[in-house]
Amino acid sequence: MNLVKKLLVVVVASAAFTACKNDQSTAPAGNATAPVETEDSLATASDDTTLEASAQANPEIVYINTDSLVSNYQYFVDAKARLETKGQRLERDLRAKADAFQREVGQYQQSAAGLTQEQRASTEERLAQKQQQLGNQQQTASNQLAKDENEEMKKIYEKVEAYLKKLSQERGYKMVLSYTRGNSSILYGDASLDITKDVIAGLNEEYKKSKPAAKK
Repeated sequence: MNLVKKLLVVVVASAAFTACKNDQSTAPAGNATAPVETEDSLATASDDTTLEASAQANPEIVYINTDSLVSNYQYFVDAKARLETKGQRLERDLRAKADAFQREVGQYQQSAAGLTQEQRASTEERLAQKQQQLGNQQQTASNQLAKDENEEMKKIYEKVEAYLKKLSQERGYKMVLSYTRGNSSILYGDASLDITKDVIAGLNEEYKKSKPAAKK
């Protein structure tokens, strides 16, 4: 039973107990009896104590250190590695094509004197087209990397948001703030409100379960 349900049970029980006491206080004096502590009243008091302790243990407003989150959330680490690997592969491919193009340009410059005007014009037109193609390929690669990064960040945001929603329902959080050193609206936060480690542990556990089992 979560904190909200506990609160509802205690409020209802307390209201019923208060109404009962009010009824007894308005009864004729001859029928008045001394109040007796019953097991129900003791249980209600115990629930009140438990609720108060629970509320203190789980504050309504907490925060997460986003620097630690991005450094230790394994899904983010893996996504970053995938993007960097893809970027490096595309860069190597474009660099190889650019080097080949430069060699072709150098060969043309060396042999241009022995070519006819028509041959030079044809070669220069072909080289200009290649140069444009290389520029287009570079732009396409850059756009694709940006698209991949946006898609990964969207997935990460959705996963973190879904987990925080579930965790907040379990613990009674009303708001989860983000903290980044040197770039945050939170100038100070008590360490007891920092749930970064719990969130990272929970997210990594969910990510671990979602990954396909390694083949033996």
